[in-house]
Amino acid sequence: MSRTGRCAACEGTVAPEAGAPAAPPHPYGPESLSAYATPPVPPVPPVPPAQNQPHPAPPAYAPPRQYTPAPRLASPQGLSRAVVVLLGVCALTDVFSLFAGATMFGVSTDVIDNGVDSVAQSDLDRSDLLQAAAGFLQTLALLATAVVFVVWFHRVRTNAEVFRPDGHRMRRGWTIWGWITPVVNLWFPKKLADDVWAASLPYEPDGSLRRASRAVMGWWWGLWLATLALGRAGGRMYFKAETFEEIRTATGVLLVADVVDIVAAVVAALFVLRLTALQNEKAYQGPMIPFPASPVM
Repeated sequence: MSRTGRCAACEGTVAPEAGAPAAPPHPYGPESLSAYATPPVPPVPPVPPAQNQPHPAPPAYAPPRQYTPAPRLASPQGLSRAVVVLLGVCALTDVFSLFAGATMFGVSTDVIDNGVDSVAQSDLDRSDLLQAAAGFLQTLALLATAVVFVVWFHRVRTNAEVFRPDGHRMRRGWTIWGWITPVVNLWFPKKLADDVWAASLPYEPDGSLRRASRAVMGWWWGLWLATLALGRAGGRMYFKAETFEEIRTATGVLLVADVVDIVAAVVAALFVLRLTALQNEKAYQGPMIPFPASPVM
């Protein structure tokens, strides 16, 4: 993210006028861009020009809360790459789970249609072993992905607080507790993500905030809730199953959950990359003073 190369012929060719104040250093110099070390200064509304029709005053924001420690801008790119890789691992474990589920579904169907004597005991044991291995691998991959994702989520939330200190409805700590607190974990993370997304929008050339579709964020959250519900329902049905009919039904629900989980992993990766790209672009822009709105005639 660093920039290289300088125009040597342009250095020192123009001398400042006598008595002219020196230009202030850019708040996002090469040193801070490499690691987002310097927090940006929040945009300052311009003074309305003296005209017959003055520009409307900017909206008043609530004073930002005092956080400890103070937020610091830092690049989330490394964490985003790690999250994407782990989401890919989750998708691979779902593919293996599909194979294990299809094997169990086929064995159960043979037993239901032709009787238990039509299936060898080794096939029954193999299908049980595949299901157990798939569940273990999925759980392991999910836990590893969840830890890194929460660290990334906390990072982008902190950056968003630097971009816009007064644009958040919840404290920074909810980026962690919001995922593990029962009931509220069904909407608190999405609420945090909405605020982070809004605060991370880069500026247009005229100083206005860019419009960016939130569709990928909406699909990410909807698919996460769907795979969570299907996985829990299928898992409970499978552990409570006592007949091969119940096992086949539960396995069918788990197969659907695996397919939805693969799609959810892909969409989650797109969401992580998109939000990271928005923050990266806004950090490179640095503080900007938006142009005043056109006067109402």
